[in-house]
Amino acid sequence: MGHERTGLAEVLAAAEDAAPMDSLDVVARNLRDRFGARHVSFLFADIVGRRVLRVSEKTATQQEHRAEQVPLDGSSIYDEVLRDQKLVRVPEGEQVQRVLAPVSNRGDAIGVLELILRQVTPDVLDQVEEAAHALAYIIVTDRRFTDLYHSGNRTTSVSLAAEIQRQLLPSAPSCEAAEFTLAGALVPAADIAGDTYDYTLDNDTLHVSVTDAMGHDVNAALMATLLVNASRGARRAGADLAEQARQTHQALLDHGRRTFATGQLLRIALDGTGAQLVNAGHPWPLRLRDGTVNELHLAVNLPFGVAEQGPYQVQDLDLHPRDRLLLYTDGMQEGQPEAVNLPGLIHDTAADHPREVVRTLVAAVTDASKGHPRDDATVLCLDWRGPLPEATARTPEPAAQPQRAQTPVGGSCVHEGP
Repeated sequence: MGHERTGLAEVLAAAEDAAPMDSLDVVARNLRDRFGARHVSFLFADIVGRRVLRVSEKTATQQEHRAEQVPLDGSSIYDEVLRDQKLVRVPEGEQVQRVLAPVSNRGDAIGVLELILRQVTPDVLDQVEEAAHALAYIIVTDRRFTDLYHSGNRTTSVSLAAEIQRQLLPSAPSCEAAEFTLAGALVPAADIAGDTYDYTLDNDTLHVSVTDAMGHDVNAALMATLLVNASRGARRAGADLAEQARQTHQALLDHGRRTFATGQLLRIALDGTGAQLVNAGHPWPLRLRDGTVNELHLAVNLPFGVAEQGPYQVQDLDLHPRDRLLLYTDGMQEGQPEAVNLPGLIHDTAADHPREVVRTLVAAVTDASKGHPRDDATVLCLDWRGPLPEATARTPEPAAQPQRAQTPVGGSCVHEGP
C-alpha cells in the first residue's frame, strides 16, 4: 500500500509540475517507467457517447496529429469499460496483456486509460486503477487552463451557435452522490434550437433545470444564454424557486427580443423533506416507480417570456427513494421520422445506470432522425435514492448502489458554469 500511494503521489506531483497541455504525456511516461508499459494512450468519450477518441503521447502534444475515432457500438471493449466502470484485461499474445481502466470523476465517465503490459500482477492492476483515478482529477483540474480536453471530445466541427450552447452546459454530464445519481445529454440540431440543461448541488439541495428557447441558430443560443445565466444568478443569490423562475422570466421579457422559452426548474431537498418544480410550458416529466412508467401531470404555466404569465406556481413533486425521474425537451419525440418510445425505453433500461439510460435515449433519437435531428433533443435522468441516515448524513461513505458504477460521497457534485 505504501508503494502504491508513493506511485500515485508521483503521478499527481509530476502532472502538477508540468504544463496543463502536457499532463497526459507526463502520466504516460510515469506509467511506462513504473510498469514497463509498451504503449500508453487515453481515449476520450465524445460529447454524446457514441465513440471514443484516442489520444496517444504524440497526439496529446502535437495538434497536427489527428486522433483516432473508435465507435462505441455496445459490444466494443471500450464500451464495456465505460458501461461497467471496471478494469478489463485482454490477452495480446504470450505474456502480454492489454489493460483498460475507466477514467471517471464522481460519476462523470471521462474516458479510458489503455496500457500494453508484460507483467500483470494484482498489485500492478491496483496501481493502474489508482493512476486512472488520478488522471481523472488531473483532467478535471487542467481542462480549466487548456482547450486540449474540450477539443478532445469533439468528432465534428462546431458552429458558433453550438459553441455558445456547449459552454452553457455543466462541465460534467454526470454526477453521483450518496443521495442520487444523475446524467444528462443534449443532441443538437444542425441549426441549434436553444436547448440547455443544468444542475448543481449545495449543502442541502440539488438544483436541476431543463430549458428550450424558441428559435434557431445563434439567436436561439443567445436566448438560452439569457435563460441559463438569469437562473444561475438567482440561484447563487439564494433566491427561492419562485423568485428564480420570476428572474428567468423577466430576463426574457427585458432582453429576449419578443421570444419565449419552455422550461422546468427543480429543487430536491437532500434530507428527503420534499421536491418542488416549476413548469413553464414544458413537457411533463416521466417517472419510473416499481417497474411502471408514468407521466406526471403537473400544472403547466405559460413559457418564460410570455407577458401574460403572472407569478409561477411552485408545485410539490412526488418523489420516493428508488424513483427514476426523466426531464426532457420536445425534441426527444417531435420532429423525428419515427417516434421515440420514451416510456418503453425507460422501462427497458430500468436496471441501467442513468449514464447508460441517457446514452440509450440519445442513440434512439439519433437513429430515428438518421443522424440529422430537426430539433435539439435534451434529456436528464435522475435516480433518487433518498437521504442518508442521520448519523451518516454528511459522512464520506459510499452508498449502496444497484447500478454498475462507483458511488462517491454525498454532497460532492458541485459544478460551476464556464
